[in-house]
Amino acid sequence: MLRHGITRASRGRRWLSTPVWATVDPATMSAAKPAIGKNLVGGRWTDTAAQHAVVDPLNGEEFMLVPNTSAAEIEPFVERMRSCPRHGLHNPLKNVERYTMLGEVMVKGAEELRKPEVTEFFARLIQRLVPKSYPQCVGEPTVTRKWMENYGSDQVRYLARSFGVPGDHLGQTTVGIRMPFGGVSVITPFNFPLEICALQTCSALFMGNQPLCKVDWKVMICMEQFVRMLHHVGLPKTDIDLIYCDGPVMNEVMVRGESRMCLFTGSQNVAEKLTIDLKGRVKLEDAGFDWKVLGPDPSEVDFVVWQADQDAYAATGQKCSAQSMLIAHENWMALGIVEKLKEKAAKRSLADLTIGPVLTWDTQRILAHIDACLKIPGAKLAFGGKPLEGHTIPACYGAVEPTAVIVPLEAMLESEEVFNLATTELFGPFQVITSYKHDQVPQVIELLNKVKNHLTAGIVSNDNHFLTHMLGNTINGTIYAGIRARTTAAPQQHWFGPSGDPRSGGIHTPEAIKLCWSSHREIIYDYGPVPPTWAGKTS
Repeated sequence: MLRHGITRASRGRRWLSTPVWATVDPATMSAAKPAIGKNLVGGRWTDTAAQHAVVDPLNGEEFMLVPNTSAAEIEPFVERMRSCPRHGLHNPLKNVERYTMLGEVMVKGAEELRKPEVTEFFARLIQRLVPKSYPQCVGEPTVTRKWMENYGSDQVRYLARSFGVPGDHLGQTTVGIRMPFGGVSVITPFNFPLEICALQTCSALFMGNQPLCKVDWKVMICMEQFVRMLHHVGLPKTDIDLIYCDGPVMNEVMVRGESRMCLFTGSQNVAEKLTIDLKGRVKLEDAGFDWKVLGPDPSEVDFVVWQADQDAYAATGQKCSAQSMLIAHENWMALGIVEKLKEKAAKRSLADLTIGPVLTWDTQRILAHIDACLKIPGAKLAFGGKPLEGHTIPACYGAVEPTAVIVPLEAMLESEEVFNLATTELFGPFQVITSYKHDQVPQVIELLNKVKNHLTAGIVSNDNHFLTHMLGNTINGTIYAGIRARTTAAPQQHWFGPSGDPRSGGIHTPEAIKLCWSSHREIIYDYGPVPPTWAGKTS
C-alpha cells in the first residue's frame, strides 16, 4: 500500500494537473490540509456551523471535513423544494429551450470527462474515498462519460417525445406528453460515489425536475466536484441543490419540502420508511441479495470462475449487484468449481486493493455472520473466514478475506429461519454457495423467488430450454443469461434496476429515465368545428 490510498497498480501513472474547476486534490488530502466541502442551494455554495470529519478507510486518519447540516439549517432547502412549480423548470409546453441546453451541457461535460486529467482526477478521488482497485475506480468516470455522450445534443429533447392519436371527430386530437414532478430528491449510497448520483440527478433534470441530491456524506465530495464540472461547462447553478447531511435530516427536508418524488438507492428498511413518509412518492433501486445459477451444461470453466470471482469479490463485494449466492448444478460441482473459486479468490490482495475495507460492516459483525451461517445443518466453510492481517484499516470498518460458506439447498427450504439467515445481504466479500441436482430445478426456483428483493441475477448456461424455463419462472429486474452471464458491471446502455414491485426504479436507459422522473399527461385538443346538428340537447 502506498500513501493516500494510491495503489501500486497506479504507481506508474504520471499525476496529471488538477482540473481548473476542482476544489480538492486527491493526492494531497490530509489532516494537515483539510478539504472542506460545501452545500449548494439556490445557486449558492454555503457552509454549516458543524462539520463531519471523513476518516480514511485504510488508516483511520481524518483527512477531510465536510458540512454536517443540522435540522436547524435546512429551511433554504425546504423552501427551494416547496417553491419549485409542479409543472417543473421545463416541460414540453414551457421553457423548451432547456432541453437543448441540457443536451449541450452533456456534450461539453462528456468532452471534459474525456480529458485524461479529468478521468484520472475522478478515479483518484473515488479510490481515496472508497478504496478499490484502479480499474474499478476508473470505470465510474468512463461509464458516466459514455452515458453523457448518449444524451448529448438532441437526445434530452427526445426523452420528452409526445405521441398523438386521431380523435373521433374533425378538429379533435389526443396527445400524450411527459411531465415533470417539480421539486424532487435523489439519495444514493457510498459504493458508487460518481456514477449512480450523477446519472440519476441529471436524469431528473432532463425531464424538467429540480433535484436535491444527497449522497452518503463520507463520499459526497465526489458528486460536489462533478456538479462543479457541470457548472464549468454551462449548467445553471440554480438547477441542482446538494446537501451534506445524515439520513434523518434529509428525511425532514423531504417531508417538509413535500418532495414530489424520491429516487432512493440503498437499504430496504429505509426504503419502506420513505414510502410511508412520502406517501408512496418513491422509486427504489434498492438492495438486492443477488444470485447466479450455473446450469447443467458446463463450458468455458476458467472464464466462468473468473467472472464469478469478479461478481462476488471485486470492489470488496460492495456493489449493489454483487453475487451473494452461487447455485451450482452438480455437473459444475464435479468439475471442482468451489476449489477453482478458492484459488482465484486467494490472489486478491490489499496491495492492489482487489480486496479492501468494508464500509458498512465491521470485522466482528462479519465474522459473527459467518459463524452463524456455519451453524446451519450441513454447512461448511468453502474458503476464507478469517480477518485480513498486516493492515491499518480502522476497527469501525471490516477487513476479512474473500469468503464463501456452503449451505445445503434443502436446509434453506426446510427452515424459514435458515433461509432468512442464508439470504441476509452482507455488503462485503462474502457469498453462500449451494448445489442442486437436475430434478431439483423447481426447488431452486422456489428458493430464488422467496428472496425479498429482485435486483440482479445471472443464469450461466447455453442450454436454451433451461434458460427459457429459468427466465420464465423468475422475476429479477436485471438478469444476464448465457455462458458469459454475470451480475455486476452494468454498462451504460442497458436498464439496471429491480423488478416485482410497483415502486421499482431504474437507471441508464430512456425507459428508466421516463419511468422515474416523469408522469403521463393527456391533452385532448378539440378545435371544432361545432357540428351543425348540435341543439343543446340534454342526454
